[in-house]
Order: sequence, then C-alpha cells, then structure tokens
Amino acid sequence: MYLIKSPFLLKWYYPSLTWNKTRAQSVIYLTFDDGPIPDVTDFVLKTLKSFSAKATFFCIGDNIVKHPDVFRKLTDEGHRIGNHTFNHLKGWKTDDEVYLQNFRKCQELTNTNLFRPPYGRIKKSQIASLRKQYPDLEIVMWDVLSGDFDQDLAPEKCYQNVIKHTGNGAIVVFHDSLKAFDRLKYTLPRALQYFRDQGYIFGTL
Repeated sequence: MYLIKSPFLLKWYYPSLTWNKTRAQSVIYLTFDDGPIPDVTDFVLKTLKSFSAKATFFCIGDNIVKHPDVFRKLTDEGHRIGNHTFNHLKGWKTDDEVYLQNFRKCQELTNTNLFRPPYGRIKKSQIASLRKQYPDLEIVMWDVLSGDFDQDLAPEKCYQNVIKHTGNGAIVVFHDSLKAFDRLKYTLPRALQYFRDQGYIFGTL
C-alpha cells in the first residue's frame, strides 16, 4: 500500500522535512532513487538530456562503488546528488547507530547536503541525530510518488499518476532500478514532453 500524493497529515507530522518547493513558480523537481546502475541510469540520463532537463539522484552507496563510471556521469552532466544510505536501510527497522553509520558510509562517496530516507521511513530520533551531526543537511521526501517500482502497475497508469498529481513545486519520485524500468521507460519521456508543453521548468534540489 502506498499513496501517490503525500498526505497533509504526514507533512504535518514531519514538518522539518522537505516535501515540496515553492508553489509560486512553474518548476518541477524530478528525483531518481536507488541507482546508479548501468543501462537504466544511462537511459534516464539520455532522456533528460534530450529535453535539456536536470534532476536530482538519490544514490545508494553500494551502487556507487559497483558502478563508479555511471555515477561520474551524473555530476559530469550537471545533475545533483543525494545520499540514500549505503545499503538502502529502512529506518523504522534499523538501530539508530547502525543507520547513522550507513548514512556516513554513503556520505563519504556523495559529499552532499541532500538525503532521502529509503522507503521514506525514518525515526524522529534518527532525524535529530543526523541534524546534530550535519546541521546543513536537507532531508528530502516527496510530493508525488510515481509508483514505477510497482510491478503490478500498468505503464500508462504510472504516467497518469505523475501528470494528474504534479504541479508547481512538486518533488516527484522515480526509480532508476531494474524493478522500475518497464514503467520508467514508458513514463519518463512522456511526462517530460507533457510538462515541457505546459511550460514547466525542471529544477534540481
């Protein structure tokens, strides 16, 4: 069970986290979780480039180690990097110190002020510890979840999820992963075309 649009109550419960940007400007923030990996991340980069669009990639440290050349392309092509832990840990089920160590291991590779908790699951105690050690850290959640990771979801439905729920200042989540690829390769180019035709700009966090 997952929600395409982040509910108000969740934003209220975690007010210090970033759920969206200003609604006053026609800017959309596309984000990609769980990479970098060959082929899928390469497809995303090629597609973004064809629309002169930039995005933010929340990377798993283990994938950076395995695929350094793909990771290098992200920064070489002007995209932003975020920390997504080294092993994609679920905060709710992880001891705080283990979680922080895993964050730090990824941080050594990403050197960024952006962090997205895997699964969007993080304890308030983990937030407090991260903020204490990294005062400039921005913990980024999302406004719109595409659902591309859902292998039971039709590609067209994934596309509709995105265009129906995305507006000014939205932070939209896609996944550059093998699991998501069938829906991603259908949805991403169509969504980029749709929003460009609507006059939106694609920003980085």
